[in-house]
Amino acid sequence: MAEPKQRSLTRETDNHTLRGRGIYLLPNLFTSASLFSGFYAIVSAMNFKFEQAAVAIFIAMVLDGLDGRVARMTNTQSAFGAEYDSLSDMVSFGVAPALIMYVWALKPLGKLGWIAAFIYCACAALRLARFNTKLDDPLQDKRYFQGLPSPAAAALLAGFVWVSYEYGISGREIFFGVIQIKWLAWGLTVFAAGSMVSDLKFYSGKDVNLRESVPFVTILAIMLAFVLISYSPPEVLFTVVLVYALSGYYLWVRCFFDKNHKLKRDTIQE
Repeated sequence: MAEPKQRSLTRETDNHTLRGRGIYLLPNLFTSASLFSGFYAIVSAMNFKFEQAAVAIFIAMVLDGLDGRVARMTNTQSAFGAEYDSLSDMVSFGVAPALIMYVWALKPLGKLGWIAAFIYCACAALRLARFNTKLDDPLQDKRYFQGLPSPAAAALLAGFVWVSYEYGISGREIFFGVIQIKWLAWGLTVFAAGSMVSDLKFYSGKDVNLRESVPFVTILAIMLAFVLISYSPPEVLFTVVLVYALSGYYLWVRCFFDKNHKLKRDTIQE
């Protein structure tokens, strides 16, 4: 009985501290905007406005990337902000993409359709839980994420829907006369789900210091990226996210062959 009482006292202490100190406004505004975008994506998908739903996911992705950086730059990190961000991510990058894909293409598959959507949703929750438990792990390599980040997985599904919508392809059509889009969507959903809970490494970009000077060519590259995105947002964004999603598998294959090569070299030297 002592443990429940101790938890209750700890919770009451945290509540008193939160009421006394309040919460930081600026980073939580970005988190709230990300949550709104995710909820708007759900509403749009229910009304069969799939292009708006996909765009809302990408907006939520941008806002989610900003809230953490804003908190670190303004020194306004808090336990409340971390928990709020995690719950917002579950809605915007867990529930919303699964529902969008289900309504757009997976619904005709019956049980297989909603099971795939649920698997994605559950894997997003597991991915977020694992990320939260390893935030303070000193052995964790901050340069890489363990598993595909949930925003990238959500962007992968949303980008696929957006590109298909851009070319007038519905979730019930046949892709190049070979495979039905609904099965392609099913495979992509399961792929994204499995990638999130995998042990593959994906570059995090946390070692990039925005306060340091960069070569002039970097500015030109950023401008070129903006031009490409402006010219054809669906194709460019989906291609970028797809390459990023495959990068973890590339790193795994390269690491596998490097280990084999090193093992053979050590064996020859012996």
